[in-house]
Amino acid sequence: MNTSFAKFYRRWFEQLQEMVQRLKDEHNEEVMDKVMRQHQDYYRAKWAAVEKDPLCVFLSPWTTTLERSLHWITGWRPTTAFHLIYTESSLLFESHIIDILHGLRTGDLGDLTPSQFRHVSDLQCDTVKEENAIQEELSEWQDSASEMGDPDMDMNEKIIQLVPIIKKADDLRLTTLRSVVRLLSTQQAIEFLIASGELLIGIRSWGMNQDSSTS
Repeated sequence: MNTSFAKFYRRWFEQLQEMVQRLKDEHNEEVMDKVMRQHQDYYRAKWAAVEKDPLCVFLSPWTTTLERSLHWITGWRPTTAFHLIYTESSLLFESHIIDILHGLRTGDLGDLTPSQFRHVSDLQCDTVKEENAIQEELSEWQDSASEMGDPDMDMNEKIIQLVPIIKKADDLRLTTLRSVVRLLSTQQAIEFLIASGELLIGIRSWGMNQDSSTS
């Protein structure tokens, strides 16, 4: 296992918890920008690990069993961002429905404009297409890897072919995150980043509890 990245992964989640709490307390754009840079730093470190040992990163032994069960090519599925927006928007809309019916604007995720919904929907469609294309690449890799009985096929070369697939998946995750944040107001983007951070933290925490109880 890549112990260096495993340590980074643990520390990154600790920092994510700190940043999510700061977003809740301070609710400002400066902290939001730091959270975005933190995500960028994560992928930069991960890509360095992928270059050294793509198979190890693909298996992700530093994650919990629950995290791995939810993985799409070593991380969260990009379209999860849209499900999160729709869920948060629906919950907040219901909680503010009286104010909204009286024409009051809340400015939060429950107050998305028709234009924002349209842009989010268009982005979701584009993201689904890119997800499918990357998934097809992985499927082709898996099919060819299953033919490793062929003496002319080098296993190391085959594993190296995972590198661009993992990077494409990560790039789509990061691009989707940035695109969603750009579509939202500052208040909405902060609420989205809090929700997404809490989702990642909650899954990891629950997974760690499950793994410790079964070990």
